[in-house]
Amino acid sequence: MLTRHSPSRGAGSPDVWGFYEEASGSIQYVCADPATRKAALIDVVLNFNPAAARTSTESADEILAHVEREGLTVEWILDTHPHADHMMAAAYLKDRLGAPMAIGRKTVEIAELWRGLYNLPDAFDPERDFDVLWDDGSSFRIGDLDVRVMLSPGHTLGSITYVVGDAAFVHDTLMYPDMGSSRADFPGGSSKVLWATIQEILSLPRETRLFVGHDYGAEGRDDVRWEATVAEHRSRNVHVKDGTAEADFTRIRDARDRTLELPDRMLHALQVNLRGGRLPAPEADGNRYLKIPVNRF
Repeated sequence: MLTRHSPSRGAGSPDVWGFYEEASGSIQYVCADPATRKAALIDVVLNFNPAAARTSTESADEILAHVEREGLTVEWILDTHPHADHMMAAAYLKDRLGAPMAIGRKTVEIAELWRGLYNLPDAFDPERDFDVLWDDGSSFRIGDLDVRVMLSPGHTLGSITYVVGDAAFVHDTLMYPDMGSSRADFPGGSSKVLWATIQEILSLPRETRLFVGHDYGAEGRDDVRWEATVAEHRSRNVHVKDGTAEADFTRIRDARDRTLELPDRMLHALQVNLRGGRLPAPEADGNRYLKIPVNRF
């Protein structure tokens, strides 16, 4: 798995490692306080083969091995939102590490929405299945590093950003500058709301390192990239650089979204992620089953 280290820039600045999961184009993160060696794991993937409906833990296990090699102690298992393009490994990591799982409080509203879409009125209880539900403006610590939670809707209605010193984990809001922004057409999403979220993110200090949730490559480059500063986004992000009008952004974003198929893991992943990364309970035959709505999208 492709891994890159973004080193701490000094006091109050975290070490960040990104791990690229090729099958879903996802970037997973380890964010660590270099002074205390305390860490958080962010948006770690539970691998899933949709053709065989088979899960596995290679990505999470590779990150656990990295944590051990670096001598880190994991204090938090964090997710930014209930992902549509991959299953989350939070429950598996909690079983291995004992650290608490956390996500944004508005995941409760996302669960309400998807209970109806799956016709599973008694499914999905984020207040039960996560240890902490963050509000906008919540704060906590990773070692001696202060962390601030920003509500960052648009891609979903409950996405959040984690700001850790000069690093911000901005999930599916921005892409790398040459790819622009993330889609906003999922249930509960909105390009207009996403615009406001991105403006708030780009109001962070210009030297802030922004770590995005995905990269699928871009014309003219053959590598994978996930880190750029606020200043770099403001100067050259193809969707939201300085001088871009909101109307132009929403027009381009909405037109692009109308051409996109649903992610091939979405209908599988959300009913796992809304359980904190747990599969449904076994049925009478001892096997677990996912429910896929037909002709709903």
